Amino acid sequence: MKYLGIQTQQRRNNFKSMLLLLMFPALLIGLVYLFFVIIHWQDPQNQISAGQATLEALPFVIIATTIWFIIAYFINTAMIRNATHAVPLERRDNKRVYNLVENLCMANGMDMPKVNVIEDNSLNAFASGISKNTYTVTLTRGIINKLDDQELEGVIAHELMHIKNRDVRLLVVSIIFVGIFTMIAQMATRMAFFGSMGRSNNNKNGAGALIMLLIVAVLGVLGYTFSLLIRLAISRKREYMADAGAAQMTKNPLALASALRKISRNSVIEGIQREDIAQLYIEHKAQGPFSGLFATHPPIEKRIAVLEQF
Repeated sequence: MKYLGIQTQQRRNNFKSMLLLLMFPALLIGLVYLFFVIIHWQDPQNQISAGQATLEALPFVIIATTIWFIIAYFINTAMIRNATHAVPLERRDNKRVYNLVENLCMANGMDMPKVNVIEDNSLNAFASGISKNTYTVTLTRGIINKLDDQELEGVIAHELMHIKNRDVRLLVVSIIFVGIFTMIAQMATRMAFFGSMGRSNNNKNGAGALIMLLIVAVLGVLGYTFSLLIRLAISRKREYMADAGAAQMTKNPLALASALRKISRNSVIEGIQREDIAQLYIEHKAQGPFSGLFATHPPIEKRIAVLEQF
């Protein structure tokens, strides 16, 4: 696969970020409109009533989602660290890792990111952060201990390329967007469940409220599904780009290919079940019958084949 260059990739990721930012409000507004279409389905002027209700509700929807987005955007680093139980890796604790990260950064004109470690024997790594102050490369203890210097250098270079290509910022945006729909669906489902338990059979108002909550829950699931597909549509190619950039950075594509082969045998970090975090990993195998459609990463065998043909 031909590597496009850092500036080209940055421009593409900035464009994708803007596209994602535009598609999300469009999806959100469309679902709000659909909600009012369903609510006003008996109204002869259905579309006019739904449109007016959407316009009246829109400011509140925008304010609520903007507040949620801002809060989630700025606490993402702490959220990821807490979810993965990562801790800072001090220079005195592992000079080998620090030397590899520092040498790559110096050779490529990059600021030194923070380095974290997850105390787990699996082999995995990821980059995170939204700015120079929060950019972090996180490694499992297993990947540090089980890869040789050249292989580990390739893995670190891959994660640094995610930072340099601004993939990490794009991923934060996509995680937050999908998370908003997840929150809406979960809240509506729980409210509907508990409301049905406390509602009497002859209470028409209670029945109406329950139906509305169920509609919101269904629309939330639809929003989650479509926003997830939007995110996945732009996420897979970033792994190929980071692999190619790492190969250029280290001048040793075979070392990264060897590292990926070892990682594929034991990449599951125990105790971390969150899919939104797992998409950050250098390797993540999708599960289930639709694993190809909902995969966040291309097959590792294809990535290895591309590196071996570099």
